[in-house]
Amino acid sequence: MTDNVQFARMNGLGNKILVVDMRGRKDRVTPAAAIALNADPATAFDQIMAIHDPKAQGTDAWIDIVNCDGSMAQACGNGTRCVVQALAAETGKKAFTFQTIAGILNATEHEDGTISVDMGKPVFAWDKIPLAEEFADTSRIELQIGPIDNPVLHSPSAMSMGNPHAVFWVDKDPMSFDLDRFGPLLENHPMFPERANITLAQVLSPSSLRTRTWERGAGLTLACGSAACAAAVSAARTGRTGRKVAIDVASAPAPAKLTIEWREHDDHVVMTGPAEWEWSGTLNPTTGNWQRDEAEAGGARAL
Repeated sequence: MTDNVQFARMNGLGNKILVVDMRGRKDRVTPAAAIALNADPATAFDQIMAIHDPKAQGTDAWIDIVNCDGSMAQACGNGTRCVVQALAAETGKKAFTFQTIAGILNATEHEDGTISVDMGKPVFAWDKIPLAEEFADTSRIELQIGPIDNPVLHSPSAMSMGNPHAVFWVDKDPMSFDLDRFGPLLENHPMFPERANITLAQVLSPSSLRTRTWERGAGLTLACGSAACAAAVSAARTGRTGRKVAIDVASAPAPAKLTIEWREHDDHVVMTGPAEWEWSGTLNPTTGNWQRDEAEAGGARAL
């Protein structure tokens, strides 16, 4: 077995992704490698999407999702779109079925280049999110930051999209909040025994939201797909919007939006948005040592 594997530096609406080709191998990207890669500004990332050989019949690949602190994530919608774009360029296929530790993900690349990912059904039961305390209604739980009589953030909607989320509703631009200060406190709050993704969401209209996210295991991120799904579902669940919304990710560097639909007929959440290839190279999945490809062909990119 050779030491190095192919990888691609990509992004999903600014969400920094490394897509690593681990097919044909038995080893995995180590936490040490992830931490080393994230420490280098050229390869700093939010998630690694490591593509492994399929484990179940009828699936195209098993995907390991690794956070920049070396921990494992259950879901990454923006990263899944990057995987689809890379594999579509390689195989010519447009529809894929992936398996992760959180279950099965189906995804499709459209003619306009956008990619839809079926993120599955949201989970609202307090012990399945999970929360440390029982709440009969998790659309509004008791949790706040700031003075008791004038909290900065309070009463979030809690749910799981394969990973735990808390969505705080704000009445002004999410960028105006000091999320890099509140984020670590809330991510690691005792209410969340498995930690949580923390999102600030502003309702712009009955069909649009503006969001910003502190991502569990990754920190202040430019975009987070599963958090956008959690915000959209929570908005519909609390009567703030309908079941299909456009998400303006406040911190994303690109003007493109995510479209999230919480389908009524099967309760599944479908996220549609872009993916972008930046450059490719090789890396050692044990150490994180890497090298960028010297020359890359134009047009579609493939691993």
